Amino acid sequence: MVDIINKEQFLIEHNRLSPISLQATLSLLTQFQEEKRPLLKDADWSYKLRIPLIAWLVSLPPQKKKHMKKSIKQAYKNYPETHNL
Repeated sequence: MVDIINKEQFLIEHNRLSPISLQATLSLLTQFQEEKRPLLKDADWSYKLRIPLIAWLVSLPPQKKKHMKKSIKQAYKNYPETHNL
């Protein structure tokens, strides 16, 4: 059975499973959708699209990757340890 989800759910799950260097934004997913139109014939996204997305992200020129990393906010931040004070 193939899970059919929307673009936002796909993005959340992809970013949860991916290292920071392979995470995407909604605008990158839209660009991927435009460039890989035969893979995305309709508005349904499935988890099987992660492999083509990752291959596409790896093939991006360095300037787009640099922009991609700046636009992604990390959910967790490292804070200084305070228990040793």
